[in-house]
Amino acid sequence: MTATCVILDIGGVLEITPETGWVQRWEERLELPLGTVHERMRDVWRAGSVGSISEREVHEQVAARLGLATPQVEAFIADLWAEYLGTPNEELIDYVRGLRGSCRLGILSNSFVGARERETSLYHFDELVEQIVYSHEIGIEKPDLRAFEAACASLDVRPENCLFIDDVAVNIEAAQAAGMQAHLFEDNARTVTRIAAHLDAGPLAAGRVPLG
Repeated sequence: MTATCVILDIGGVLEITPETGWVQRWEERLELPLGTVHERMRDVWRAGSVGSISEREVHEQVAARLGLATPQVEAFIADLWAEYLGTPNEELIDYVRGLRGSCRLGILSNSFVGARERETSLYHFDELVEQIVYSHEIGIEKPDLRAFEAACASLDVRPENCLFIDDVAVNIEAAQAAGMQAHLFEDNARTVTRIAAHLDAGPLAAGRVPLG
């Protein structure tokens, strides 16, 4: 419970995930007004992020709501995952890999059904950290405080001894509200510096207030 801990987000932190424009390309291809895909699929995207729908059901809903045949559905889903998975942030991943054994390591990710299998296959995050908490597996998304509690519980660590790293400000604020220390990811250099300072400080004594 007194171990120092680092918990990281995936998309925008461990993965570089710029927008690819895939949705707009599909809307142009299908001659749909801008914004139609997300409007029709919004509840499906939400269900996928909290695991209340299966991958097969996602495919079925894409076909039904957008009027796509099976080959088109497969191409649509492939485009979705291409943006979702992005490319690995190799510099940060290598740094985190070097931390193994010196602190507890975890991941907390707002995800989509099917993410664990794909990210394990591509990036081997299961070998990088001890525990991965995906929103689609626990049914809770950041910034819900219960997501941060679940991440700490998975590693059996106290929140005040955890540094959480995310690229979304509201998630940083929520992590701090949950009692964690937190760092807004902007680039690798500042993130590495913040992690190093966290590890140098060591676990907080009971009653001490984390700096942020």
